[in-house]
Amino acid sequence: MRAFVALELPEAFADEVTELARRLAAVCEGRFVPAESHHLTLAFLGEVGEAGARAAMGALEAACAGEGPVRLAATGLGTFGRARDATLWLGVEKDARLMALAGRLREELLARGLSFDEKPFLPHVTLARRVRMPRGTLPDLAFPLPDEARRATLIKSTLAPEGARYKPLYAVELDGGPVTGTRG
Repeated sequence: MRAFVALELPEAFADEVTELARRLAAVCEGRFVPAESHHLTLAFLGEVGEAGARAAMGALEAACAGEGPVRLAATGLGTFGRARDATLWLGVEKDARLMALAGRLREELLARGLSFDEKPFLPHVTLARRVRMPRGTLPDLAFPLPDEARRATLIKSTLAPEGARYKPLYAVELDGGPVTGTRG
């Protein structure tokens, strides 16, 4: 199965991301990510088997042990790729706790023999793919207010012609207490 580990967006932040994407969809052509699929990827694992998924659950638990909520603060828009065929994303501040959590997770994955996309961690929420950015300036946009992520999740990603579908497999609460995971 294709999988990744991500922070789930808190409800108010997620609602504001959805509104931002709606405003952008009015001026940009592209395939916008459904609201229920917005997340902040900590590590993309790619293809893993059942044993790999169980190992990823253990890595997620170890990385989140004693970790409290993680601050999310929007920093602006960015793109990967060319202006006429880009991935459009909302940047998230490189908060020290967020960066440390991503680093710990990656260390725990490596310790369990799991590989992942080793590009430097750039915190962001993907808004759209195959976007054609308009020439000139964008309209005034309201960015999400800072908030705190309280759940990290191992997610199964199934590719389909209309876009990826996500299914939570295992979640860990970031509440500063003992780690307890829940299966999706």
